[in-house]
Amino acid sequence: MPSANDFKDYYAILGVSKTATPEEIKRAYRKLARQYHPDLNPGDQAAEAKFKEINEAQEVLSDPEKRQKYDEYGQYWQQAAERGTTPRNAAADPAGFDFDQYGNFDDFIQEMFNRQPSGRTSSYRSGDATGFNDFAGRSQSPAPDTEAAIALTFAEAFHGVQKRLQLDGETINVRIAAGAKPGSRVRIKGKGRPSPFSQQRGDLYLTIEVLPHSFFRFADDNITCDVPIRPDEAVLGTEIEVPIPDGKVKMKIPPGVRSGQSLRLRGKGWTQPKGGRTDLIVNLQIVSPKELSDNEREYYEKIYSQSTFNPRTHLENVTL
Repeated sequence: MPSANDFKDYYAILGVSKTATPEEIKRAYRKLARQYHPDLNPGDQAAEAKFKEINEAQEVLSDPEKRQKYDEYGQYWQQAAERGTTPRNAAADPAGFDFDQYGNFDDFIQEMFNRQPSGRTSSYRSGDATGFNDFAGRSQSPAPDTEAAIALTFAEAFHGVQKRLQLDGETINVRIAAGAKPGSRVRIKGKGRPSPFSQQRGDLYLTIEVLPHSFFRFADDNITCDVPIRPDEAVLGTEIEVPIPDGKVKMKIPPGVRSGQSLRLRGKGWTQPKGGRTDLIVNLQIVSPKELSDNEREYYEKIYSQSTFNPRTHLENVTL
């Protein structure tokens, strides 16, 4: 049985309050996952341990049913999730406590938290056929599946990666196929937690979190990025080199583009699990130079003095 020393305050681990919304929990998890991800802290065992703890907390608090059990039963939440069953190995409690007096785990929890009057009698008695049949029927319940989160870098998600995970003291090797996206799930058959009765194991479901990249962002199925260009490049048009996830490509910029205008590079975006690539959306940002050479200033002044273009003509009739 868990003891008070086994209790982990998942809210404190993620740095959120007990009334935190799912979005607040998700934001807190992503921030901490970026900070302590092993790939960003190579060789740092403390960061690795913290990262595992963060994932454990997120696994529980992001699941409404698990969170409810955790809030109600504390360190006993996993046993309470197996409603109507006696905790595994309970009869062999080293403290000598007799769990056989309880008909099911709910009875034990209720008395643990003083929700039933003291001196109560067990709901399970020798010869109580109804209670016995109910207990036997529950022992045939399917093995529980396990939910967990795994954080990947952009490169790992794009190319695919082999990961080694620690779950309940067991090392599990997981192959993540190329093209994983945030929120996608990976099923590892037979690697969930075992049933307390049959020892049959459920499945492990991993929810993918992709750590933010300094340049690329997700835009639905595509990815997007911001690319700066000079004013003269915007006016005259040009050809520039643009980074893509697996290298660089040349991209033509037509004359007269606007700042914020988007251009599409087809087939240069995210890897698709079934083959092929989505698109890369390039957002152009016209950037003016802060420092000019004498020649540059002279030419800009000539353009300024001779230009007939007025981008604000549409503002002349603006009134309330």
